Amino acid sequence: MSKIKLLLATTNKGKAKEIKSYLRELPLEIFSLEEAGLEETFPERAKTFAENARGKSLFYSKGWEGLTLAEDSGLEIEYLQQGPGVLSARFSGPQATDEKNNEKVLKLLKGIAIEQRKARFVSHLALARKGEIIQEIEEHVEGLIAFEKRGSYGFGYDPLFYFPPLGKTFAELNPEEKNKVSHRGRALKKLKEFLLSYLS
Repeated sequence: MSKIKLLLATTNKGKAKEIKSYLRELPLEIFSLEEAGLEETFPERAKTFAENARGKSLFYSKGWEGLTLAEDSGLEIEYLQQGPGVLSARFSGPQATDEKNNEKVLKLLKGIAIEQRKARFVSHLALARKGEIIQEIEEHVEGLIAFEKRGSYGFGYDPLFYFPPLGKTFAELNPEEKNKVSHRGRALKKLKEFLLSYLS
């Protein structure tokens, strides 16, 4: 079976690595935007993860011969009125980094009791082909915001996102462990099932 090209519409290297790893057994040739030589960026200005993912997948699929997969995800903290939400990647400003974003969350939740630190990670996937959406999936995972950063795996808010069933933050889980329980892992599991059927 000849491989179908799949473009990952993301500039986030951590995210691209996770997705590539999850879909590696499928008959797909997977490219990041950088590997595909696509320098034009899609402005993420929507108010929901779904709209951002949909917009990205449609934007990049129009000039791409194969499939285009976009994912928008982020952290919603109950105490912060579901913030940072769609602003997760740039929560600490225009020059945001994972480090700065985590520090801002810790600062805003300083002195807040554990029962008020409820949070969830959300992942929305949008798969498109030549300007048309062919599949969308949304998943989430519930947890708490830890009082300090823990763990060295993962990226983004993983060091702060405590997952009670395993008693660890996402950054304390190795990639395989995280993929089994994470928001993105759950969404990718459903996507993989769809692609197995679609590609055959």
